[in-house]
This record gives sequence, C-alpha cells and structure tokens, in this order.
Amino acid sequence: MHLEGTILVGEAFEPVEGRVVVADGEVVRVEEASVESDDVILPAFVNAHTHIGDSIAKEAGEGLSLDELVAPPDGLKHRLLRSASREEKVAAMARTLRYMESTGTGSFLEFREGGVDGVAALRDAVAGEGVDFGERAIEPVVLGRDDPDVLSVADGYGASGARDGDFDAVRSETREAGKLFGIHAGERDADDVNPAMDLDPDFLVHMVHAEAIHLERLDDRGTPVVVCPRSNLVTKVGVPPIRELAERTTVALGTDNVMLDSPSMFREMEFAAKLADLPARDVLRMATVNGAAIAGLNKGVVEPGADADLLVLDGGSDNLAGAHDLVRAIVRRAGAADVSRVVIGGDEIDSDEIDGDETGGDGSDAAGD
Repeated sequence: MHLEGTILVGEAFEPVEGRVVVADGEVVRVEEASVESDDVILPAFVNAHTHIGDSIAKEAGEGLSLDELVAPPDGLKHRLLRSASREEKVAAMARTLRYMESTGTGSFLEFREGGVDGVAALRDAVAGEGVDFGERAIEPVVLGRDDPDVLSVADGYGASGARDGDFDAVRSETREAGKLFGIHAGERDADDVNPAMDLDPDFLVHMVHAEAIHLERLDDRGTPVVVCPRSNLVTKVGVPPIRELAERTTVALGTDNVMLDSPSMFREMEFAAKLADLPARDVLRMATVNGAAIAGLNKGVVEPGADADLLVLDGGSDNLAGAHDLVRAIVRRAGAADVSRVVIGGDEIDSDEIDGDETGGDGSDAAGD
C-alpha cells in the first residue's frame, strides 16, 4: 500500500510532498516526490483517556455535579452501568469504537470499570462479538479496576483517585508486572494531587487544580499528564492549565466519558488549542505521539519503522482548501467531514463506514465536528 499527498513527517510534522509506503503493518519509507493529490497524511490519533463503557448513557445527567455523575460506586453512570445488560454495553461500546475509527483514532487508553468482566466486555466489543459491526481495527490499551484479579487480563490499572482507596498494593503489582498505572488527580480540587503523585504513577489524568507545588513536582519527575478540557468544562470543575503543564512534562489529550462528550479528537484538539493558545504542532503531538509514548506504543508519527496508523484528510475540501498553515488548520478546524481514509495497523478501514457514519452514531454533526 502507498498513500500520496502532503505528508506530515516525524514529530515536527514537517510537510513533505510525496508518498508513504506501507508493508506488513508499518511505514517502510517516506518518499519525497511530486504527486497529483490534495490529500494530507498524518498519524492517526491516540486518545489518551476514555471511559467508553458509559456509551449507553450519552448526555444523561444534565445539571448534575461531577460526583453525582461519575463518582464510584453510586454516581449516575455507575447506576446506569449496573442496570444495563452486558449485551447492551458491548453493543454501545462497539458503536463508539466504530465512530472513533471513522474519525481517525487508531488507539485509545481506556479506564475500564467492572473488573475482569468489564475488560472482557470491551475486548468483545473490539472483536465484534454479538454485534453486527464486525471486528474493529482500533487498538485499546485497557486499564482495569474494581477487582483484585483485573491485572491478569488488563494492560494496567486505572485508579479513580487517591481519595477513593489505598492503591499502594496495586501500584506495586503493576510495577512488578511491567504494566501501566494511571490515576485521576486534581479533577475536583487539589487535595488528591500529592497523594496521587506519591504513588509514582506512570501518568496522571486531569490536573485541573494543579498548584505551584504540583507543577514543581512534575518538573522534577516528568510524570506525564493527560488532560480532558471539554469534559472538565461540562462537569464545571474548571479547565486544566494546559500551557503550564506542557512547559513541565509530556501532555496528551483524552476525551474522557462518552457520557459527557463525543470521543472526537478533532473537537478536543480545537478546544485545547483555543483554550491554551499553544502552537498547533504542540497540540497535534498531544493528540498523537504523546499519548502513544504514555502507552508504550510505536505510533503517533509518520516515519519509517512506526506502526502504520495513518489518517488521510482531504486537503481540497471546502473546509481545508486555502489553508496558509496546514497543521494549524488541522488542529483548529478539521473534522470528520474532511476524513477520506483511515489506515490502522496497515489495513484501510472500510470506506463505506467512514462515508456513512458522519453523524458518529451519537447524534454529532460531522460539519461541526
């Protein structure tokens, strides 16, 4: 397989006219050449924080506080998850996975509720078990919880927050197993940030209320942070200091709960870029290579040897044509309607699904994505 157009090469996203050659699931080479194509080729997105299990409850709980919405064990999402059948949850997750693929996401880091069975349900959704959509190509990195045995089936552990329990033992287990440990911190207030950082996690999520002492600790340790600004705005907890965090450590973007926001990395990039007023290349790294680095994936860049997870946009679309700064246009204005091809693991996603799923299966309008 080869793709032609303007290629955003490497972590600098340097625009190069030519073709990307793919074989055996990886980028073999990038060839500079004159080509007849308006396509723009960039790495597929890595969504660094999701809760897709609550795909069964999109836009539920208007007006509720963060704790009322998602706090375990009796927040609204947890009650709805308990009341839904396994089949309903698998089918809802499968629809979300299809939407994520069609909008250019190749991998995601999932904080999966429900213990061993919760992890298995997500893997069933990826495999297309019991649903009409078939197997998905998107690669999940699944961090389980709620069960002492979950590390046997998950890629790591995703803790809800330091105030919700004693995570010392599970942190030791993940370290011994060589698996990821991530934890929410500083979402509601600053009180749980230091206890979360004391666990020496592989990454922190949210850090809305990061204070000077926490920024200093990040500077010293380099602990990566995943920010989810749209979700934080919806739950009225504030917005993360993205620029200040990015000055001190690796920052990646996540879309958080499907209950609250569509898992669109286009929307997350646009919001984060306009909120933090960061250079477009920094924001695009947050949506691609930075999340891949946190998860230990060989993705998020277009360069020889990287996994062939690629997103192709129509640079001649009414939305993108005439862009003076291509990377800035992708970050601040591109959307689902501009997607022409998605390649994950070297295989192209069915073009009918990309063209036919512009509403995302969740009521989101492609033109506004």
